[in-house]
Amino acid sequence: MSGDSGGLGGWRTRQPSPGLGGQRGPPGTARANTTAPGLRSPEFPRYPSLYTAAGMALILVISLALVVALAFLFSKSPGRTLWFFFLGPLQNRYQSGNMLNGAVPLIFGGLGVCIAMKANSFNLGGEGQIYAGAFVSTLAAVALGDWAGPALPGMPAALSAILGWFAVAAALLAGAVFAGAAAWVSGFCRAKWNTSELITSFLVSGSLVLIVNYLVTGPFMDRETNLLSTEKIPELFRLPLILPPSNLSAALYAALGAVVLVSLFLSRTRTGYEIRMTGSNELFARYGGIETGRITMLAMFLSGAFYGLAGGISVYGTYYATIKEFSSGLGWNGLAAALIARFRPALVIPAAVFFAWISAGARMAMQFSDVTLELASIVQGLILLLATSQVLLDLFKRSSPR
Repeated sequence: MSGDSGGLGGWRTRQPSPGLGGQRGPPGTARANTTAPGLRSPEFPRYPSLYTAAGMALILVISLALVVALAFLFSKSPGRTLWFFFLGPLQNRYQSGNMLNGAVPLIFGGLGVCIAMKANSFNLGGEGQIYAGAFVSTLAAVALGDWAGPALPGMPAALSAILGWFAVAAALLAGAVFAGAAAWVSGFCRAKWNTSELITSFLVSGSLVLIVNYLVTGPFMDRETNLLSTEKIPELFRLPLILPPSNLSAALYAALGAVVLVSLFLSRTRTGYEIRMTGSNELFARYGGIETGRITMLAMFLSGAFYGLAGGISVYGTYYATIKEFSSGLGWNGLAAALIARFRPALVIPAAVFFAWISAGARMAMQFSDVTLELASIVQGLILLLATSQVLLDLFKRSSPR
């Protein structure tokens, strides 16, 4: 059984799920993999097939060709537009650093999607989870600022630094747990009542965005700034810059470390194996003694937690406050990056950099030529559309000799 089976971008069709523990009801009611019925043991390919990689490369080439076509259609100076679109983000340290900084939250969001999809779960709540995670992390940083701020008289500098980093980690964890809990609700509803987590996660996300908007522009609004934002986080919680004068911060190291940890978690741990087994063939997993309902909830929680980390890291490394709707689009771009990566954590890095490059190039083209920022949205939308289709992914496979 291939890891890139049919359906929406490799997503497998599922049957109704049993109760919360994944053990109730007759075996025939399990969400079996329709491409491998029965108790056939699933396989876990470690690397994408050559045909899949060729299909994804074709999708990217078509998307970039669209950029060229749009530039000639809507720009009076297409050469200048294409120059700034493709090379503008790479022309100096400032632009390159900001481009990489834009990839950091996409890496965290893409990892969250990968974890959920490995369990055959659909988390479409990234927009609200990033926003809510950022807001809770901001409040936690402001609340912990006085406690972990100036060192007490006589306190060793090393101990003061340890307390400071502990406070930073605790504040980020608070946002991650809150966002994870929001996603866990959808996992619980699916495991308990077989509701579609695709729908519930999207609805919960929309509610979170509205609630956070009210809180940011109401009770927690900073009255001393012209922005619709919360109070700025203390200096202690601001991540150090690693490529000045750009906004690229130490959050990049955290993102790369997260990729390594998620890869090891999914491939080298028992829980990771249970997640992959549940996503590949739940009927087989249930007969193997895996509580698939618990795994579904865990995968959704971890997915939301990584989305929450994306929001918290964005605040601590770039914005230093929760600005109203600053994260708009990040959830969907993280999902698109995971689709391009075929839900493989290591491939999320180049996919996220690609999307950050597209966004940065569109901004540069808008500033220095006569096109609008919507150029990036068109390209990203096309990539998402093509990446969720099996037609191009299977093109090389069908044309290959048997």
